[in-house]
Amino acid sequence: MALNTPKITPTKKITVHSVSDALPRAHYQRCPQCDTLFMLPKMKSHQSAYCPRCNAKIRDGRDWSLTRLAAMAITMLLLMPFAFSEPLLRLYLLGMRIDANLLEGVWQMTRQGDPVTAAMVLFCTVGAPLILVASIAYLWLGNILGMNLRPVLLMLERLKEWVMLDIYLVGIGVASIKVQDYAYLEPGIGLFAFIALVLLSVLTLIHLNVEQLWDRFYPQRPAIRPDEHLRACLGCHFTGFPDARGRCPRCHIPLRLRRNHSLQKCWAALIASMVFLFPANLLPISVIYVNGGRQEDTIMSGIVSLADSNIAVAAIVFIASILVPFTKVIVMFTLLVSIHFKCEQGLRTRILLLRFVTWIGRWSMLDLFVISLMMSLIDRDQLLSFNMGPAAFYFGAAVILTILAVEWLDSRLLWDAHESGNARFAD
Repeated sequence: MALNTPKITPTKKITVHSVSDALPRAHYQRCPQCDTLFMLPKMKSHQSAYCPRCNAKIRDGRDWSLTRLAAMAITMLLLMPFAFSEPLLRLYLLGMRIDANLLEGVWQMTRQGDPVTAAMVLFCTVGAPLILVASIAYLWLGNILGMNLRPVLLMLERLKEWVMLDIYLVGIGVASIKVQDYAYLEPGIGLFAFIALVLLSVLTLIHLNVEQLWDRFYPQRPAIRPDEHLRACLGCHFTGFPDARGRCPRCHIPLRLRRNHSLQKCWAALIASMVFLFPANLLPISVIYVNGGRQEDTIMSGIVSLADSNIAVAAIVFIASILVPFTKVIVMFTLLVSIHFKCEQGLRTRILLLRFVTWIGRWSMLDLFVISLMMSLIDRDQLLSFNMGPAAFYFGAAVILTILAVEWLDSRLLWDAHESGNARFAD
Protein backbone atom coordinates (compact mmCIF):
# COMPACT_ATOMS: atom_id res chain seq x y z
CA MET A 1 0.00 0.00 0.00
CA ALA A 2 1.29 3.45 -0.90
CA LEU A 3 1.60 5.67 2.13
CA ASN A 4 0.56 9.31 2.02
CA THR A 5 1.19 12.24 4.28
CA PRO A 6 -1.80 14.25 5.52
CA LYS A 7 -2.42 17.89 4.88
CA ILE A 8 -1.36 20.11 7.77
CA THR A 9 -2.97 23.48 8.26
CA PRO A 10 -1.95 26.02 10.92
CA THR A 11 -4.77 28.44 10.09
CA LYS A 12 -6.74 28.57 6.85
CA LYS A 13 -3.88 27.81 4.50
CA ILE A 14 -3.37 24.13 3.70
CA THR A 15 0.09 22.84 2.96
CA VAL A 16 1.19 19.31 2.10
CA HIS A 17 4.25 17.73 3.67
CA SER A 18 6.02 14.91 1.87
CA VAL A 19 7.20 11.79 3.66
CA SER A 20 10.76 13.11 3.58
CA ASP A 21 9.62 16.17 5.57
CA ALA A 22 8.36 14.04 8.44
CA LEU A 23 10.07 14.79 11.72
CA PRO A 24 11.60 12.05 13.91
CA ARG A 25 8.52 11.81 16.10
CA ALA A 26 6.22 11.15 13.16
CA HIS A 27 3.94 8.11 13.41
CA TYR A 28 1.48 6.11 11.35
CA GLN A 29 -2.27 6.46 11.57
CA ARG A 30 -5.39 5.24 9.81
CA CYS A 31 -8.19 7.56 8.77
CA PRO A 32 -11.41 6.52 10.58
CA GLN A 33 -13.47 7.59 7.55
CA CYS A 34 -11.65 5.91 4.65
CA ASP A 35 -9.17 3.57 6.42
CA THR A 36 -6.12 4.98 4.64
CA LEU A 37 -2.81 4.32 6.37
CA PHE A 38 -0.61 7.41 6.28
CA MET A 39 2.37 8.98 7.99
CA LEU A 40 1.46 11.79 10.37
CA PRO A 41 4.36 14.23 10.75
CA LYS A 42 5.23 15.87 14.01
CA MET A 43 2.69 18.64 14.49
CA LYS A 44 2.80 21.93 16.30
CA SER A 45 0.15 22.56 18.94
CA HIS A 46 -1.88 24.94 16.74
CA GLN A 47 -1.92 22.75 13.61
CA SER A 48 -4.67 20.50 12.29
CA ALA A 49 -4.21 17.47 10.04
CA TYR A 50 -6.43 16.23 7.20
CA CYS A 51 -6.51 12.87 5.51
CA PRO A 52 -4.69 12.96 2.13
CA ARG A 53 -7.29 10.63 0.60
CA CYS A 54 -10.72 11.84 1.75
CA ASN A 55 -9.76 15.21 3.32
CA ALA A 56 -11.40 14.32 6.64
CA LYS A 57 -10.06 16.14 9.67
CA ILE A 58 -8.10 13.54 11.62
CA ARG A 59 -6.52 15.73 14.28
CA ASP A 60 -7.42 19.14 15.68
CA GLY A 61 -4.88 21.62 16.92
CA ARG A 62 -4.59 22.18 20.65
CA ASP A 63 -7.66 23.91 22.01
CA TRP A 64 -9.11 25.03 25.34
CA SER A 65 -7.77 23.44 28.48
CA LEU A 66 -9.94 21.35 30.77
CA THR A 67 -9.87 24.14 33.37
CA ARG A 68 -11.37 26.61 30.89
CA LEU A 69 -13.94 24.07 29.76
CA ALA A 70 -14.88 23.46 33.40
CA ALA A 71 -15.32 27.20 33.94
CA MET A 72 -17.63 27.34 30.92
CA ALA A 73 -19.57 24.34 32.22
CA ILE A 74 -20.08 25.94 35.63
CA THR A 75 -21.29 29.17 34.01
CA MET A 76 -23.71 27.20 31.82
CA LEU A 77 -24.99 25.34 34.88
CA LEU A 78 -25.69 28.63 36.67
CA LEU A 79 -27.59 29.96 33.63
CA MET A 80 -29.72 26.86 33.06
CA PRO A 81 -32.35 27.43 35.82
CA PHE A 82 -33.08 30.90 34.43
CA ALA A 83 -32.93 29.84 30.77
CA PHE A 84 -35.23 26.83 31.24
CA SER A 85 -37.80 28.05 33.78
CA GLU A 86 -37.95 31.83 33.44
CA PRO A 87 -40.18 33.34 30.72
CA LEU A 88 -38.66 33.36 27.27
CA LEU A 89 -41.57 35.31 25.84
CA ARG A 90 -44.54 37.17 27.34
CA LEU A 91 -47.83 37.19 25.45
CA TYR A 92 -50.66 39.66 26.19
CA LEU A 93 -54.02 38.20 25.13
CA LEU A 94 -57.41 39.69 26.07
CA GLY A 95 -55.89 41.63 28.93
CA MET A 96 -54.06 38.57 30.31
CA ARG A 97 -50.33 37.98 30.44
CA ILE A 98 -49.09 34.51 29.53
CA ASP A 99 -45.46 33.57 30.19
CA ALA A 100 -43.86 30.92 27.99
CA ASN A 101 -40.77 28.95 28.93
CA LEU A 102 -39.06 25.82 27.71
CA LEU A 103 -40.15 23.45 30.46
CA GLU A 104 -43.77 24.63 30.28
CA GLY A 105 -43.89 23.71 26.60
CA VAL A 106 -42.60 20.22 27.33
CA TRP A 107 -45.16 19.83 30.12
CA GLN A 108 -47.99 20.93 27.82
CA MET A 109 -46.96 18.29 25.27
CA THR A 110 -46.93 15.63 27.99
CA ARG A 111 -50.28 16.73 29.39
CA GLN A 112 -51.83 16.48 25.95
CA GLY A 113 -50.95 12.78 25.89
CA ASP A 114 -47.73 12.62 23.86
CA PRO A 115 -44.89 12.03 26.36
CA VAL A 116 -42.63 10.45 23.72
CA THR A 117 -42.54 13.62 21.59
CA ALA A 118 -42.11 15.68 24.75
CA ALA A 119 -39.16 13.46 25.72
CA MET A 120 -37.52 14.13 22.32
CA VAL A 121 -37.74 17.89 22.89
CA LEU A 122 -36.65 17.58 26.53
CA PHE A 123 -33.57 15.53 25.70
CA CYS A 124 -32.32 17.79 22.90
CA THR A 125 -32.86 21.05 24.81
CA VAL A 126 -32.36 20.11 28.47
CA GLY A 127 -31.01 16.57 28.78
CA ALA A 128 -28.13 16.75 26.31
CA PRO A 129 -26.86 20.17 27.55
CA LEU A 130 -27.03 18.92 31.15
CA ILE A 131 -25.11 15.77 30.21
CA LEU A 132 -22.50 17.93 28.45
CA VAL A 133 -22.03 20.09 31.55
CA ALA A 134 -21.99 17.07 33.88
CA SER A 135 -19.46 15.26 31.65
CA ILE A 136 -17.02 18.15 31.66
CA ALA A 137 -17.39 18.47 35.43
CA TYR A 138 -16.85 14.72 35.77
CA LEU A 139 -13.66 14.90 33.73
CA TRP A 140 -12.32 17.76 35.84
CA LEU A 141 -13.23 16.11 39.16
CA GLY A 142 -12.53 12.55 38.04
CA ASN A 143 -9.05 13.47 36.94
CA ILE A 144 -8.32 14.67 40.46
CA LEU A 145 -9.84 11.59 42.11
CA GLY A 146 -8.38 9.08 39.63
CA MET A 147 -11.74 7.87 38.32
CA ASN A 148 -12.39 5.99 35.06
CA LEU A 149 -12.92 8.66 32.40
CA ARG A 150 -13.25 6.44 29.31
CA PRO A 151 -17.08 6.23 29.20
CA VAL A 152 -17.41 10.01 29.43
CA LEU A 153 -14.81 10.65 26.73
CA LEU A 154 -16.53 8.17 24.42
CA MET A 155 -19.89 9.86 25.01
CA LEU A 156 -18.66 13.43 24.47
CA GLU A 157 -17.84 12.90 20.80
CA ARG A 158 -21.35 11.61 20.08
CA LEU A 159 -23.11 14.16 22.27
CA LYS A 160 -22.24 17.19 20.17
CA GLU A 161 -24.95 16.75 17.55
CA TRP A 162 -27.68 16.25 20.17
CA VAL A 163 -27.18 19.60 21.94
CA MET A 164 -29.73 21.68 20.00
CA LEU A 165 -30.04 24.90 21.99
CA ASP A 166 -29.10 26.95 18.92
CA ILE A 167 -31.94 25.37 16.93
CA TYR A 168 -34.40 26.08 19.75
CA LEU A 169 -33.32 29.73 19.67
CA VAL A 170 -34.26 29.88 15.99
CA GLY A 171 -37.54 28.20 16.97
CA ILE A 172 -38.24 31.07 19.38
CA GLY A 173 -37.97 33.49 16.47
CA VAL A 174 -40.29 31.40 14.29
CA ALA A 175 -42.88 31.04 17.09
CA SER A 176 -42.77 34.80 17.71
CA ILE A 177 -43.61 35.53 14.08
CA LYS A 178 -46.47 33.01 14.15
CA VAL A 179 -48.02 34.42 17.32
CA GLN A 180 -47.64 38.13 16.62
CA ASP A 181 -50.71 38.03 14.35
CA TYR A 182 -52.90 37.08 17.32
CA ALA A 183 -51.42 38.92 20.31
CA TYR A 184 -48.74 41.28 21.57
CA LEU A 185 -45.37 39.74 22.44
CA GLU A 186 -42.38 40.95 24.40
CA PRO A 187 -39.16 39.19 25.44
CA GLY A 188 -38.91 37.75 28.93
CA ILE A 189 -35.96 37.73 31.29
CA GLY A 190 -35.32 34.08 30.50
CA LEU A 191 -34.64 34.90 26.86
CA PHE A 192 -31.47 36.81 27.72
CA ALA A 193 -30.25 33.94 29.89
CA PHE A 194 -31.10 31.49 27.10
CA ILE A 195 -29.17 33.50 24.48
CA ALA A 196 -26.14 33.58 26.81
CA LEU A 197 -26.50 29.81 27.35
CA VAL A 198 -26.62 29.21 23.59
CA LEU A 199 -23.47 31.25 23.00
CA LEU A 200 -21.59 29.46 25.78
CA SER A 201 -22.70 26.02 24.58
CA VAL A 202 -21.67 26.75 20.99
CA LEU A 203 -18.26 28.01 22.12
CA THR A 204 -17.81 24.98 24.36
CA LEU A 205 -18.65 22.53 21.59
CA ILE A 206 -16.34 24.33 19.13
CA HIS A 207 -13.39 24.28 21.53
CA LEU A 208 -14.03 20.84 23.03
CA ASN A 209 -11.12 18.82 21.63
CA VAL A 210 -11.87 15.23 22.64
CA GLU A 211 -8.71 13.91 20.95
CA GLN A 212 -6.64 16.26 23.09
CA LEU A 213 -8.38 14.96 26.22
CA TRP A 214 -7.70 11.34 25.21
CA ASP A 215 -4.01 12.16 24.76
CA ARG A 216 -3.94 13.82 28.15
CA PHE A 217 -5.70 11.19 30.23
CA TYR A 218 -4.82 7.98 28.34
CA PRO A 219 -1.63 8.55 26.31
CA GLN A 220 -0.61 5.65 24.09
CA ARG A 221 2.56 4.90 22.16
CA PRO A 222 1.79 5.52 18.46
CA ALA A 223 2.80 3.16 15.67
CA ILE A 224 6.20 4.15 14.28
CA ARG A 225 6.24 1.50 11.56
CA PRO A 226 3.64 0.80 8.87
CA ASP A 227 1.70 -2.41 9.31
CA GLU A 228 -1.37 -3.70 7.48
CA HIS A 229 -2.75 -5.04 10.78
CA LEU A 230 -3.04 -1.57 12.32
CA ARG A 231 -6.69 -0.74 13.03
CA ALA A 232 -8.47 2.59 13.51
CA CYS A 233 -10.77 2.78 16.51
CA LEU A 234 -14.08 4.52 15.77
CA GLY A 235 -14.55 5.32 19.46
CA CYS A 236 -11.40 7.31 20.24
CA HIS A 237 -9.76 7.44 16.76
CA PHE A 238 -6.58 5.78 18.01
CA THR A 239 -4.63 3.68 15.53
CA GLY A 240 -3.00 0.56 16.94
CA PHE A 241 -3.19 -3.17 17.47
CA PRO A 242 -5.99 -4.81 19.50
CA ASP A 243 -5.09 -6.00 22.97
CA ALA A 244 -5.36 -9.61 24.17
CA ARG A 245 -9.15 -9.27 24.40
CA GLY A 246 -9.53 -7.72 20.94
CA ARG A 247 -10.14 -4.22 22.32
CA CYS A 248 -8.71 -0.81 21.58
CA PRO A 249 -5.81 -0.29 24.00
CA ARG A 250 -6.94 3.27 24.72
CA CYS A 251 -10.75 3.24 25.07
CA HIS A 252 -11.30 -0.53 25.56
CA ILE A 253 -14.09 -0.93 23.01
CA PRO A 254 -13.87 -3.85 20.53
CA LEU A 255 -11.42 -3.04 17.73
CA ARG A 256 -12.98 -4.42 14.54
CA LEU A 257 -12.11 -4.14 10.89
CA ARG A 258 -15.52 -2.58 10.18
CA ARG A 259 -18.45 -1.56 12.35
CA ASN A 260 -20.65 -4.56 13.15
CA HIS A 261 -24.01 -4.76 11.32
CA SER A 262 -23.58 -1.23 9.98
CA LEU A 263 -25.62 -1.75 6.79
CA GLN A 264 -28.38 -3.70 8.53
CA LYS A 265 -28.91 -1.07 11.22
CA CYS A 266 -28.71 1.76 8.71
CA TRP A 267 -31.27 0.13 6.40
CA ALA A 268 -33.61 -0.53 9.34
CA ALA A 269 -33.47 3.07 10.56
CA LEU A 270 -33.83 4.47 7.04
CA ILE A 271 -36.84 2.32 6.11
CA ALA A 272 -38.55 3.13 9.42
CA SER A 273 -37.96 6.86 8.86
CA MET A 274 -39.43 6.61 5.34
CA VAL A 275 -42.55 4.97 6.77
CA PHE A 276 -42.92 7.68 9.44
CA LEU A 277 -42.47 10.53 6.94
CA PHE A 278 -45.76 9.72 5.20
CA PRO A 279 -48.07 10.34 8.20
CA ALA A 280 -45.75 13.15 9.33
CA ASN A 281 -46.53 15.10 6.15
CA LEU A 282 -50.11 13.99 5.51
CA LEU A 283 -51.59 14.33 9.01
CA PRO A 284 -52.03 17.68 10.78
CA ILE A 285 -49.05 18.70 12.88
CA SER A 286 -50.87 21.54 14.67
CA VAL A 287 -54.46 22.47 15.48
CA ILE A 288 -55.39 26.09 16.24
CA TYR A 289 -58.73 27.15 17.71
CA VAL A 290 -59.64 30.79 16.98
CA ASN A 291 -62.99 32.02 18.35
CA GLY A 292 -64.31 28.47 18.41
CA GLY A 293 -63.19 27.68 14.87
CA ARG A 294 -60.81 24.79 14.25
CA GLN A 295 -57.88 25.19 11.86
CA GLU A 296 -55.65 22.20 11.11
CA ASP A 297 -52.25 22.63 9.54
CA THR A 298 -49.95 20.07 8.01
CA ILE A 299 -46.26 20.87 7.78
CA MET A 300 -46.66 22.25 4.26
CA SER A 301 -49.86 24.24 4.90
CA GLY A 302 -48.26 25.78 7.98
CA ILE A 303 -45.30 26.88 5.88
CA VAL A 304 -47.63 28.41 3.29
CA SER A 305 -49.53 30.37 5.95
CA LEU A 306 -46.27 31.51 7.52
CA ALA A 307 -45.08 32.75 4.11
CA ASP A 308 -47.92 35.30 4.11
CA SER A 309 -46.33 37.14 7.05
CA ASN A 310 -42.62 36.40 6.60
CA ILE A 311 -41.37 34.55 3.56
CA ALA A 312 -37.77 34.39 4.83
CA VAL A 313 -38.78 32.54 8.00
CA ALA A 314 -41.11 30.31 5.97
CA ALA A 315 -38.14 29.40 3.77
CA ILE A 316 -36.12 28.43 6.86
CA VAL A 317 -38.92 26.21 8.13
CA PHE A 318 -39.37 24.66 4.66
CA ILE A 319 -35.68 23.81 4.46
CA ALA A 320 -35.59 22.37 7.99
CA SER A 321 -38.92 20.49 7.94
CA ILE A 322 -39.36 19.42 4.31
CA LEU A 323 -36.16 19.70 2.32
CA VAL A 324 -33.69 18.37 4.91
CA PRO A 325 -35.59 15.18 5.97
CA PHE A 326 -36.34 14.13 2.39
CA THR A 327 -32.83 15.01 1.24
CA LYS A 328 -31.37 12.86 4.02
CA VAL A 329 -33.57 9.92 3.02
CA ILE A 330 -32.67 10.23 -0.66
CA VAL A 331 -28.94 10.62 0.07
CA MET A 332 -28.82 7.70 2.52
CA PHE A 333 -30.80 5.48 0.15
CA THR A 334 -28.39 6.36 -2.67
CA LEU A 335 -25.35 5.64 -0.50
CA LEU A 336 -26.65 2.26 0.65
CA VAL A 337 -27.55 1.23 -2.91
CA SER A 338 -24.11 2.32 -4.13
CA ILE A 339 -22.50 0.11 -1.49
CA HIS A 340 -24.68 -2.83 -2.45
CA PHE A 341 -23.91 -2.54 -6.18
CA LYS A 342 -20.24 -1.57 -5.61
CA CYS A 343 -20.43 1.66 -7.60
CA GLU A 344 -17.08 3.11 -8.56
CA GLN A 345 -18.30 6.43 -9.99
CA GLY A 346 -18.89 9.62 -7.99
CA LEU A 347 -17.26 8.44 -4.78
CA ARG A 348 -16.09 11.86 -3.64
CA THR A 349 -19.53 13.32 -4.30
CA ARG A 350 -21.10 10.64 -2.12
CA ILE A 351 -18.60 11.32 0.66
CA LEU A 352 -19.40 15.03 0.53
CA LEU A 353 -23.14 14.27 0.62
CA LEU A 354 -22.67 12.04 3.67
CA ARG A 355 -20.81 14.79 5.51
CA PHE A 356 -23.44 17.32 4.50
CA VAL A 357 -26.38 15.31 5.83
CA THR A 358 -24.39 14.58 9.00
CA TRP A 359 -24.05 18.30 9.60
CA ILE A 360 -27.51 19.48 8.53
CA GLY A 361 -29.70 16.68 9.89
CA ARG A 362 -30.20 18.05 13.42
CA TRP A 363 -31.96 21.16 12.09
CA SER A 364 -35.05 19.13 11.25
CA MET A 365 -35.99 19.29 14.95
CA LEU A 366 -36.90 22.96 14.45
CA ASP A 367 -40.60 22.25 13.84
CA LEU A 368 -40.98 20.30 17.08
CA PHE A 369 -39.33 23.10 19.04
CA VAL A 370 -41.71 25.64 17.51
CA ILE A 371 -44.70 23.46 18.43
CA SER A 372 -43.48 23.09 22.01
CA LEU A 373 -43.07 26.84 22.45
CA MET A 374 -46.40 27.59 20.78
CA MET A 375 -48.16 25.25 23.20
CA SER A 376 -46.52 27.06 26.08
CA LEU A 377 -47.69 30.39 24.69
CA ILE A 378 -51.31 29.91 23.68
CA ASP A 379 -52.55 26.50 24.88
CA ARG A 380 -54.60 28.02 27.68
CA ASP A 381 -58.19 27.14 26.70
CA GLN A 382 -58.84 30.76 25.82
CA LEU A 383 -60.54 32.04 22.67
CA LEU A 384 -57.20 31.28 21.06
CA SER A 385 -55.72 27.83 21.67
CA PHE A 386 -52.95 25.78 20.10
CA ASN A 387 -52.78 21.98 20.19
CA MET A 388 -50.29 19.48 18.82
CA GLY A 389 -51.45 17.32 15.93
CA PRO A 390 -50.81 13.58 15.49
CA ALA A 391 -48.10 14.21 12.87
CA ALA A 392 -45.71 15.63 15.50
CA PHE A 393 -44.79 12.21 16.88
CA TYR A 394 -44.19 10.71 13.42
CA PHE A 395 -42.11 13.70 12.35
CA GLY A 396 -39.96 13.60 15.49
CA ALA A 397 -39.45 9.85 15.14
CA ALA A 398 -38.44 10.25 11.48
CA VAL A 399 -35.89 12.94 12.35
CA ILE A 400 -34.34 10.86 15.15
CA LEU A 401 -34.17 7.77 12.93
CA THR A 402 -32.46 9.63 10.08
CA ILE A 403 -29.86 10.98 12.51
CA LEU A 404 -29.24 7.44 13.77
CA ALA A 405 -29.05 6.09 10.21
CA VAL A 406 -26.25 8.53 9.40
CA GLU A 407 -24.50 7.72 12.67
CA TRP A 408 -24.64 3.96 12.09
CA LEU A 409 -23.29 4.00 8.53
CA ASP A 410 -19.60 3.12 8.43
CA SER A 411 -18.25 5.46 5.73
CA ARG A 412 -15.33 3.07 5.07
CA LEU A 413 -17.82 0.76 3.38
CA LEU A 414 -18.18 3.32 0.59
CA TRP A 415 -14.46 3.10 -0.09
CA ASP A 416 -14.56 -0.71 0.11
CA ALA A 417 -17.36 -0.83 -2.44
CA HIS A 418 -15.51 1.61 -4.69
CA GLU A 419 -12.36 -0.50 -4.65
CA SER A 420 -14.33 -3.72 -5.21
CA GLY A 421 -16.07 -2.15 -8.18
CA ASN A 422 -12.79 -1.02 -9.70
CA ALA A 423 -11.27 -4.48 -9.21
CA ARG A 424 -14.27 -6.13 -10.86
CA PHE A 425 -14.09 -3.66 -13.77
CA ALA A 426 -10.34 -4.36 -14.20
CA ASP A 427 -10.98 -8.10 -14.30
